[in-house]
This record gives sequence, structure tokens and C-alpha cells, in this order.
Amino acid sequence: MTASDATTRYDGIVIGAGHNGLVLANYLARSGLKILVLERRLRHGGGLSTESVTLPGFVHNLHSINHFAITSTPWWRDLGLAAHLAYVTPEVEFAQPHRDGSALIITSDLRTTLGSLAQFSKRDAESFARMNPKAELWEEHILLTERYTEPLPDAERRALWGSSSLGREFMELTDRMPAEIIKDSFQDDRIRTLLMFKLSIFGTILFETMFDRSPGGTFVRGFGLRHGYQLCRGGSWNLARGLMETYIAAGGHYRNQSEVGKIVIEGGRATGVELSTGERLNAGFVASTIGPHRTFLDWVGEQQLPPSLRERVRKFRYSQWGLFGAHYALKEAPSYTAARNNPLVNQAQKYHLGEETVEEIDAQHHAVLAGGFLEKPQFGAGALTVLDPSQAPPGRHTAYAWQPVPALADGAAAPIDAVAWEHADRVIDVWREYAPNMTRDNVLATYTYTPWQYTQELPNMVGGDIFMGAFSGDQVMENHFGYRSEIPGLYMAGSSVHPGGAISGGPGYIAAGVIVRDLGARRWWPTIELERHAEALKKATLAAPQPVA
Repeated sequence: MTASDATTRYDGIVIGAGHNGLVLANYLARSGLKILVLERRLRHGGGLSTESVTLPGFVHNLHSINHFAITSTPWWRDLGLAAHLAYVTPEVEFAQPHRDGSALIITSDLRTTLGSLAQFSKRDAESFARMNPKAELWEEHILLTERYTEPLPDAERRALWGSSSLGREFMELTDRMPAEIIKDSFQDDRIRTLLMFKLSIFGTILFETMFDRSPGGTFVRGFGLRHGYQLCRGGSWNLARGLMETYIAAGGHYRNQSEVGKIVIEGGRATGVELSTGERLNAGFVASTIGPHRTFLDWVGEQQLPPSLRERVRKFRYSQWGLFGAHYALKEAPSYTAARNNPLVNQAQKYHLGEETVEEIDAQHHAVLAGGFLEKPQFGAGALTVLDPSQAPPGRHTAYAWQPVPALADGAAAPIDAVAWEHADRVIDVWREYAPNMTRDNVLATYTYTPWQYTQELPNMVGGDIFMGAFSGDQVMENHFGYRSEIPGLYMAGSSVHPGGAISGGPGYIAAGVIVRDLGARRWWPTIELERHAEALKKATLAAPQPVA
């Protein structure tokens, strides 16, 4: 430890420069605190990863791609991120082409969406029309507010939302499985299939919720249209770039290639970190955006954990699946047979391909949970350059496909690794059944990305879990891991805490409020008042269902 290390003291150290760490650090720095962000890797961003892995000029988003309602988040507004980067909001959020040349689309326009559904079932279109006005209110006043507030105890939460009939209905539905809600509400199998895909992330969250209730209300995503997925212009990493720019402008400190060796505990309190090089960095508090096992077992040490904390760490679970990714540099974008009848099909942000029945969805899930995967691919896909041409050379395109595969066993390479390139070819073969121009001649280069590969780079995705923690009922809402640990001065602000994994910024945003309150520091941003939203639901007038032609 050098003399400068011994005398330099930060108000707080944030471990991890993923988006949650950068959101947290931004708020704390703007509160006048001296904050240091530490990142093990050369590059910041975590799952916000945009790389040129196929050919020069083609960029591919290897992890996070589709960001839900980012420009509606409080931190987008508070941090002034619109001055640093831009998002594309597509007209067509989802498309599900079928082998017979038909297709379902879900757009931001309710009338267009209902027209697509009605081609398959007028009754189901009417069901969607009845559910949509409620879902829009639930999304605005419950889902998008609870994502950015500390979760209430269940009884208190039920009392709050139970003060209105709309709130009571929402809470009743959270006690059911999302897949069950869809199967009970809709009759046409293709509509059911698309809606199940819509409310998940490429079908993945259903692994937890097929057999569990949905306390957080994820079912709402199946029926809302006003808020949807957006695409970061130029690539997902630009969000990380913008967050770092605003953090540095706020006076923040950052060090990359700085691997934490341990979190220093003195007198029962976290007082800094020691890097793997032996360098000591002192701080008034430490906030980790890394998972509980790494944070508490590796960096603190099990022998220093209070019994209650040790038990919580032991119980924390990860999802039992990962994602196989295939990324393609293309001569031309996919052109779907179904677009002959509806050109909007070619304009979607997300595609659901290879699964046209609920039975096929269930088959994929059960195969993965049994430790295998379907050799004939069923996958989510996209051709981002249709919406954002900046991600490829002029006139060229990129595309990707994601298919669920089993979690890694003991960190070892999985069966998909041995056949990754062949499987990427199989993806193209299936894709061609829907878009005839997706021949192998159209593919200029391919890059495959398996759970074993990405956990070498991002070990926080334990076993290949892209969410870094299972979304089961016993780990979400009030059952999340918790922002304050039982060790004073040590906070958690990553995907293990509410609202969990994916690009929401919620863990970092909420943790910032917890920390400034504990420190008595200045809170310069407005508080989200759930009571005001509960009152708004009481006064809300439910729009009449849109008529279905």
C-alpha cells in the first residue's frame, strides 16, 4: 500500500461498471459524494456489449439488445441521457411469421394489432381489446413505478393496490402463472404462442413462471402496447458510454482493469476493498453490483458473515438455462413470405420463429430443463439494421438468433459448444422456411456465442444465467436479496436485488436512494410516490374496448 493509497479515501466504492453500477454512481456523484467505480475488465458496460465480431463495419450486440421502455425510466430523465445517445422506438415490436405465409404482428397501434389478431380469432382479438386498457394503466401506475421503488411487504402492497378495483384485479392475477393467464384468456394456439413469447424475454422467463406465480406482474407485458422494447442507436454499448460520460462529468472517478481481491471488513464494517494486486482503497461504504456468492463468499469470506446473511447467500439461486446466440453479417435483410400480405412483418424489432404452437414452446422448455436442447432450432431473432442501419456497412445487414439451452454444469463447456457452428447453420435452415432469402449464400460471416463462452468474460452470469438470479416468486419483490446487507457499510445494487436482471437500471436507481438516506446526503432527484399512483388508479376511467372489425 502506497502513501497515496493510505491517505486517499472515497465516500463510496462501487464494484462493477455495468449499467446498474453506472446508474448508482451517477446519482451518488451528483449528490456531492466522492465515488470510485471499479471494473475488472478493460471495457465498462457489462451486458451492454457491442462488438465487431464478424466482419469490419458490422457490429453485433452480444448480450443485451432489446431495452424495455428505457426512455420512460426516471434515470433517463434525471441524468439527461437524451443529450448523449438516442433510442429507436419501432412501430412493430413483435412479429411471428408462420410457415403457411401468414403472420401475427404486435404494434404500438392497438387497431393494427387487433386487426392482426382478428385474422386468426375475432374472439381472441376482443379478449385482447378488453385486457389492453387495463394493462396500459397497470403498466403506467404499477409495473413502471414498482420497478423504481423499494418493494413493499406483501400485506402492505396488497392493501395499497387493493384500494381500487383495478388494483385488486392486478394483485389477483399476480397469484397466477403468466402462461396460465394466457391459456385461459385466448383460444387460438398461434395467438397464445406469440403472447407467451411477448411477455417473456425470448421465452426465457417462462422457465421460472411456468410453474410459479408472477408476483411482479410480468403478465402485463403480454397486453400492453404503449410501452415496449426500444433499440439503442448504434449498439447497446452506447447506453454504457452515455452513462459513463454523465458520471465523469459529475466528478466521478473510474478505474478499469482493477480486480477486487477482497472487501475489507474492520470492526464489523465495510471500509474499502483490496485489489488482487494488494492495493488498498479506503471508503465510507462499498456497493457491489456483483452476485451474492462472489460478493460475500469470495470477497468478504464466509467466516465473517452473520448467520442470517450466510443462510440467504446459500439459498440464492440462478436460472437453470442460458442462451445460445448466433450472430450473422448479411448481404441483405430477411424478407419474409408473410410480408407479401403485410409489409409490416419485415419491420419488426423481435421475431418468434420455429414455434407456432404452445406444445412446441413447452417441448423446448422441458428439453432444456432436462439438460438438452432441440436440434431443430426454435428461437427469437432480429435484424436490427432494418431499424438502425448504422450497425452495418451501407446496404448490408446484421441479424441474430437466441435459443434457450441448459445451464452449465460446474462451469464446464456444454453439449451446445461442440456443435455451435452446425447449430448456427441449422438456425439459417429454419429461418429460410419463413424468409426464403435467408440462404447460406446470404450469410457473409457467422459468430456463435454460448453460455460457456460468455461466462468466461462475465462470470457474474453464473451457469449462463443472463439475469444473474432466478425470477422465481421466492426471489422477487419483497423476497429479493436486499439493498442493505447485514454488514454495515456494504450494499448490494446489482441483479440480485429488486427489480432483478435485464436492462432496467432499477437496482442501481433504488440503491442510490437507500444509500443517500443512510448517509444523510443530498437527494437531488424526485421521489416516486406509490400512493399517488394508487390514487390515480382509483380515479382512472377505463377506456371502452376498441371495436374489432
